[in-house]
Amino acid sequence: MTITAIAVNPASPQEFTVIHPQISAPTDYDLLVEVKAVSINPVDTKVRANLIKNGLEQPRILGWDASGVVTSVGSKVSGFSIGDEVWYAGDITRPGSNSTQQLIDSRIVSRKPKSMNWAQAAAMPLTTLTAWEGLFERLEVQDADADKTLLIIGGAGGVGSLAISLAALNSKVKVIATASNKSSAQWCLERGADLTVDWHDLKSGLAEHNIKQVDYIFCLNDTDGHWAAISDLIAPQGQICTIVENSHPLDQSALKMKSAALHWEFMYTRSMFNTPDIAEQGKILHQVAVLVDEGKLQGTLSDTLQGFSIENLEKAHNKVAEGRMRGKMVIEF
Repeated sequence: MTITAIAVNPASPQEFTVIHPQISAPTDYDLLVEVKAVSINPVDTKVRANLIKNGLEQPRILGWDASGVVTSVGSKVSGFSIGDEVWYAGDITRPGSNSTQQLIDSRIVSRKPKSMNWAQAAAMPLTTLTAWEGLFERLEVQDADADKTLLIIGGAGGVGSLAISLAALNSKVKVIATASNKSSAQWCLERGADLTVDWHDLKSGLAEHNIKQVDYIFCLNDTDGHWAAISDLIAPQGQICTIVENSHPLDQSALKMKSAALHWEFMYTRSMFNTPDIAEQGKILHQVAVLVDEGKLQGTLSDTLQGFSIENLEKAHNKVAEGRMRGKMVIEF
């Protein structure tokens, strides 16, 4: 079977090109998956921008969110069989999911929710894992009392949408989400936020609700731009987690005075370093699939493009690069 992939063109990195890679049979923990749908995340646009800036020698297949069907399994794989319908976020060190076939480590894969179609399922893995790890492994909000507050900066985005829902499901904290307009605010409230505030002026927005400080902050947008407000609003001995790299040094003096903690969340850490607990990602996706099928967790798909093509991939990248996505954009093959 001819495999078709869309990759960054080494001869002209600002363009995509169609290639036909050779993929070997899966070994060890790998699955070979026939990809049915992929979603586009900010990491796609950031990696692409870096390749455009620095160049590359070989075509690079992007894409780290997919749903599909297992077509072959490696010798060390357990729990998966040919024909299983799966979802996963992938491994940034390996060829991505913008391909009709992909090799993926089975330990970071789960069966997709039965109640979701391919596009709905492809929209969730990366953002689900990021939200789950940030909330429950870095901030540990599941252990917080009901009088504690969580501020999610970037509530209507892919990660924010799931962070709101997961925090509402698995913790007692009061969930506050930032939103840029009434439509985004309603989106956040529908997913479980207790209240929303305008991200342009967090301090004033919170003051309108008689909130002067918060116990937890999950920053999903513009760490540099929000840092002054984050440092001001975090409570003494509070917890901050961000997923967005900073471009400038972050002044930590306020955090030191408050004995506040700063955590980084990078969803690819486990697969990149093959950590001993790498299989936790497969377990998390399984738990989330159960929540979806039980009707306790909503999907975040907001737009589907039909057809795996350069035109659709360019369209999706341009939309995500604007930084104003509500939910997720998916390409269905």
